Amino acid sequence: MAACSEVPVAVGNFEELFAVHYAALTRVIYRVVGDIGCAEELAAEAFWKLHRKAPGAGHNLGGWLYRTGLRLGLDHLKKNKRRAHYEALAAGPGAAENPEEALQRLEQRDRVKQVLAALKPVQASLLVLRSEGYNLGEIASILNLNQGSVGTFLARADVAFRKEYVNRYGER
Repeated sequence: MAACSEVPVAVGNFEELFAVHYAALTRVIYRVVGDIGCAEELAAEAFWKLHRKAPGAGHNLGGWLYRTGLRLGLDHLKKNKRRAHYEALAAGPGAAENPEEALQRLEQRDRVKQVLAALKPVQASLLVLRSEGYNLGEIASILNLNQGSVGTFLARADVAFRKEYVNRYGER
């Protein structure tokens, strides 16, 4: 049997999934991209992908949505990184001055997003879900992982994040 079915999700089930998962999925994606409008668009895209080509019967549709949404968010970060690189090559007007604390906060947020984008998608997903307050069981369900392994995977993701951060930016 194929991994994905061509049959769309039934309307009643789809509406129920949307009502249950949209707000939380948008929050999780927001933690990755840092822009609520973009997070809403990516969450809608995840639901559109589910509606068009749902996974086969017996799959955890909520987990599928979160995995898809997180991957869309991480892909968005990578796309923006490439775009920023090319835009930086072109001379343009400088950014308006911000208060020092706001600037530091934005720089820190950008650093975290860049480090998350450099990690393996599952590691970035684990860290974002944990920071959003999901417990190990919920993370295991969302990412389709063995619950007993999530703690170990999170510890490894923490180490990978710290290592990548220090490699890029030095000690904090």
